[in-house]
Amino acid sequence: MLSTTPRTTLGRKKHRAVTDRSALHEVLDEGLICHLGIVRDGVPLVLPTGYGRDGDTLYLHGSTGAASLRTAAHGLDVCVTVTLLDGIVYSRSVNNHSMNYRSAVIFGTAKPLEAEAKMHGLKVLTDHLAPGSWEHAREVNAKEFAAVRVLALDLAEASVKMRAEGPDDEPEDVGADTAWAGVLPVRTVFGAPEPSADLSPGWTVPPHVAGRE
Repeated sequence: MLSTTPRTTLGRKKHRAVTDRSALHEVLDEGLICHLGIVRDGVPLVLPTGYGRDGDTLYLHGSTGAASLRTAAHGLDVCVTVTLLDGIVYSRSVNNHSMNYRSAVIFGTAKPLEAEAKMHGLKVLTDHLAPGSWEHAREVNAKEFAAVRVLALDLAEASVKMRAEGPDDEPEDVGADTAWAGVLPVRTVFGAPEPSADLSPGWTVPPHVAGRE
């Protein structure tokens, strides 16, 4: 079960809270980009970044020159969110329009990684964004390894909120029947791979890329 803390307790629409830890894992595994929230120099800052999950650890990465990760590595509290949009909900009144979604919010202190732990984090991140690339592409060299920062965030304090339903119209609007109501699904899909223009002749799309179409 997910933790229940003052920061993870929903203030509104509490019936949409999901307390199963597996639901948190599913949202994180399906998403590709998270938003990292920190306070830097007294100002809130939220930036998109890549991530990967291994068990109950979330890995974040970026350049050592990235101010957001540098700040997060100093033992400060951070907030990470991942949102999946599943549909636009059209109601009979504009006020009741909504969205179907799955969202995860994680609070905690990010821990900077070094040596083998850092390399493991990079592999987790790569396997999440581009599965199969860790074995297919060139290994990270020493210069690249030194230029990247990897942080680990425990998933101990997290919440998940979901909406997966149709319009919630007022009875009088349903009775009036003056506008269409329903859900327009939203799906993220991979397209056909586009080879690099400088790829030598004879290459075919490798299975770990072609299989994601």
